[in-house]
Amino acid sequence: MKTLKLLTVGVLFAAVLSTPWTTQAADSKDTKKKYPLTTCLVSDEKLGGDMGDAYIHKHEGKEVQLCCKSCLKDFKKAPATYMKKLAAAEKKAAK
Repeated sequence: MKTLKLLTVGVLFAAVLSTPWTTQAADSKDTKKKYPLTTCLVSDEKLGGDMGDAYIHKHEGKEVQLCCKSCLKDFKKAPATYMKKLAAAEKKAAK
């Protein structure tokens, strides 16, 4: 009985210690791509600069980061133009 208790404690202890490693391994696979631009697609202002955090918009399932919500109006006027710019940046980042 004492051996069974000792074995159970050992298994539980190993499980608790290994949990951070499995979480870290899943994070290190980098399943989410890093956004390729550091500037706004519309205004070319720095993202996360003086205006605060970037405004994130989903366009046809793709993440677009703008410096502020007011740039969304201009983005919606010509989204194809800005999406080409984003695609070019993604292609450059993949190299």
